[in-house]
This record gives sequence, C-alpha cells and structure tokens, in this order.
Amino acid sequence: MSTLPFATLAQVRAALGDLPNPDHAALTQAQARNGQLTKPPGALGQLEDLGIWYASWRGAIQPKVEAPHIVVFAGNHGVAARGVSAFPADVTAQMVANFKAGGAAVNQIAASVGAAFDVHALSLDTPTADFSQGPAMTEDEVCAAISAGWQAVPAGCDLLVAGEMGIGNTTSAAAIATALYEGGAEAWTGRGTGLNDAALSLKTAVVAQGVAANPQAARDGLEALRCLGGREIAAMAGAILRARQLSIPVILDGFICCAAGATLEQVRPGALDHAVAGHISAEAAHGRLLTILQKAPLLTLDMRLGEGSGGALAIGVVQAAVRCLSGMATFGEAGVSGA
Repeated sequence: MSTLPFATLAQVRAALGDLPNPDHAALTQAQARNGQLTKPPGALGQLEDLGIWYASWRGAIQPKVEAPHIVVFAGNHGVAARGVSAFPADVTAQMVANFKAGGAAVNQIAASVGAAFDVHALSLDTPTADFSQGPAMTEDEVCAAISAGWQAVPAGCDLLVAGEMGIGNTTSAAAIATALYEGGAEAWTGRGTGLNDAALSLKTAVVAQGVAANPQAARDGLEALRCLGGREIAAMAGAILRARQLSIPVILDGFICCAAGATLEQVRPGALDHAVAGHISAEAAHGRLLTILQKAPLLTLDMRLGEGSGGALAIGVVQAAVRCLSGMATFGEAGVSGA
C-alpha cells in the first residue's frame, strides 16, 4: 500500500471536492475593522482588500504574517530535447545547487522579506517523457510529484509561494494552457528564456504536437498535468492544494506556477480562492491566463525569471497589507474624528 498522500488521480479529484472555505466571521469583522481605521474609506486601495482576504483565510481579525515560506521544485523535461529552450537541460541541476548555496535571485528576495526557503529536486536524472509523442508521466509518476508538493508545505507556514526550476517548463505550461483553454498553441506559447523567432516557431509546433498527441488532456486539469506537465509543475499543484487544505494563503508566481494552479481550478472552480497573483510576468501568455483565473496581479515589474521570484517579492506587499489592517489604530483608539 502506498504511503504517499495520493496514489491515484481519483484521490486528488476527491481532495479537490472537499476544500475548506474562508472564515466568514473573520471576514465580516475584518471588513468592519478596516472601516474604522484612521484613513479615508478606500484610501489604501487594493491593500485593504488584500488584508481582509488574508484575515478571512487565517480566521483572525488582526492577523500577522510571521512565517512566510518559499518552496521551489525542480524537474527535468523530456521535451527539452526538441530544442524548445535557449538553455541545456543540465542547467536545472546547476541551478538547484545555486539555490542551495544561496546564490540565486530568489534567495536574495527571500532574505529581503524574511521568508524561509526550501528547494526540492524531483528525479532530475529521470526526465519526463517527451509529451509531443505521448503522456509526459504515468499516473504513478504524477501522483508521486503531487504528493511531493503536498508534503513540502510546513504546517506552521502562514503564507506560501511555490516556485519552479526546469529547462523546458514554459513549453509544458503553454501546452497545459492550450489543452485547457481556447486560443491554440500560438496564443499560449512565448519566448521563455529568450528564444529567437525560429526557435519560437519550433516551440509552438511542439506544443501543438503535444496537445494533439494527448487528447485526454483536453479540458481536464489533472490529465493535462499528467500528460503535458512536469514533476515540478505537478509538485506546485500539490503544494497549492495542501495550502488550501490548511487554510494557508498562497501567492502565485508567474506563468508556469499559474498553469499549475489552473489545473486545479479547472477541476474545481474556486480551488484558487486562497491564492492571489504576485505579479504579471513578461511571458506573453501570463496576462491572458490571469484574466481567465480572475486574478489581478499585485506587481508589474516585467520579471520573467521564475524561481518563485515574483511571488516572493509580493510577500512584502501582503505583509504591508496585513500590518495595516492589524496594526493601524481605529478612529476611536487614536482619538481622531471620523468622517
């Protein structure tokens, strides 16, 4: 008998069918408190909604962000052999070493916002199958990756960012989006790590081939994850799902992370209600995906690095929103005349 959280995709579907909701009492009381803070109504704009959203998921009227956590998953893709990336597959393992040594951009951003950081390498010596020829993963493989993400979320975490590293994974993300939504491969395939026009045309053709080779992925989030995803993308989905089960708010990173989240949302609308979009990346299709997911980005900085870097940077925005809700004085407390 498997000791993993998920042995079958049917079990993942069942978990998606039993999701906790926000604490409506905390939501109502946080809204009331926000209305009494020493500021004109709505003066903090999106920060007000963000703080209230966070309070509702933590079940507290004056919550604190004390244990933000960034977890990066790394995986290798068989489709990378088709020449869809500007970098060789060896870079995945090299970057994992860089993460562990503290030398990557996300390490610096994590330190700047006081977030814990972990990296999990997932079977780097065994790339997924080339999805342009058939499914990237078996059911056992995708469930193992989803389980790895689920198990990587610490119970004491109170704000989660899931990031990724995997040469070729913008190709996987584009294929997932193409399978789940309208528009075709051309609408969802971008330059990734900086492809020229010829390489972009090849990448787009590979995405189209992959979707055609895996018809079972069409409009089915979990089959799209299995057939077109990578281990790190499946692990991000598992981490996002586990965070929902624990009522831990999530900040989504860029296109690849949002594609992972989209596989859950497609199966269970509302599965990402505990998540906000940290930023809109420079990857062309990210904005289109955010529109479908109905997530307004907190930041627009033309980032396209991955690693969870954009989501990590947005931790500071969430921290500020929560501090304003919880720490500001009310008109009554401050002795200030209200409107």
